Amino acid sequence: MFSSTSTLHPTADLSLPNETLAAIFDGLPPSVLADITRVSRRFNAVAERILYSFISITDLLSPSAPIPTKTLRCCQSILRRPHLVEAIKRLQIRWQGDFRALSPQKLAAACTEAGAAIQSLLFLEGLDIFLGPANLAIVPSPPIHAIERMVQGCQFPSLRYCSFSAEWTKGVQPYTSILPDFLTLVPSLRQLKISDHHTALVLAPYALPALSYFRGSPDTAASLLPGRPVEHLALIGQDSDVNRENLPKMALTSVALRSLDLSAMQVRPILLRNITGYFPEIQNLKVRLALRHTLHYALSGITLLAGLSSVLSEFPHLVCFDLSPTEILGGEATFTEEAALCTAWGQVCPLNRIVFPSGTNWQLTGEGNWTRD
Repeated sequence: MFSSTSTLHPTADLSLPNETLAAIFDGLPPSVLADITRVSRRFNAVAERILYSFISITDLLSPSAPIPTKTLRCCQSILRRPHLVEAIKRLQIRWQGDFRALSPQKLAAACTEAGAAIQSLLFLEGLDIFLGPANLAIVPSPPIHAIERMVQGCQFPSLRYCSFSAEWTKGVQPYTSILPDFLTLVPSLRQLKISDHHTALVLAPYALPALSYFRGSPDTAASLLPGRPVEHLALIGQDSDVNRENLPKMALTSVALRSLDLSAMQVRPILLRNITGYFPEIQNLKVRLALRHTLHYALSGITLLAGLSSVLSEFPHLVCFDLSPTEILGGEATFTEEAALCTAWGQVCPLNRIVFPSGTNWQLTGEGNWTRD
């Protein structure tokens, strides 16, 4: 991605405006753009801005590669090119590996070094950080989350999308006050994903005024959603994590919740029934049902889904029901079985799209008939 510009050919320049060159280069693969940067200084100036607009790095950590070399080289490259800071809109960093073979001190130092470059990205609009095993290692001091080492002190006034995650197990270093401090400084944020935060997140009431989508644990959602315009919610963890304490708080958004994604947890139908009382305006529901643990043991396959009609009848605005994450025992449904369920469910709520565990997509036509794609 970050190519040398030593081999330049001034005569290769075209007499075209930079805007035209940018339109021509936009959409080309990074490898091609890297070659273009070597053609001439002018081509380099245009192609380089496109290359740096979306930076995606993946490091595979191992005993032979104990530090995230690609990440550090990229960050050093960013610091050497301050003229490109305005062009960098999206940054994605992913680390993977076995923490038992890694050095906690080296990983902590790498997080801090990367953070120095990330702080300079004042025009960033999208930030996606997954640090894999980095937070599993015990670092003596200071006791902060690995991601917080990267984003401490950062201010991104234009950030609209943010995703933080690392491998998690009980007893690992939790997030500290650095995370809420960071979230207070991203007023334009609309989408937030935090996969390894499992407790309440205490924020100032004025923080995240534009948040419309959140993905995280039920307890974190319960502390984050009240008073904010969140229309789309995705929950992670166990369905037992959703309880009578946090569910009512999740319903205190400043606008009605329209979309609920429960595909990251095994959901028993009783939870769906509990949800209807708090989110009556839901239009889109995606679920990974735990059917074999909840319905009659003698039933199998698609027959298990027939009992959902009474639950769906309590969603008066539901138009899309996605069951594709659900695992069904006993084989896939036949065309006739799926069609019958579409008809039955369509009679109890205003569905116009259903996706079955098989992945088949059914649509309600203008004539009132269900058709399968």
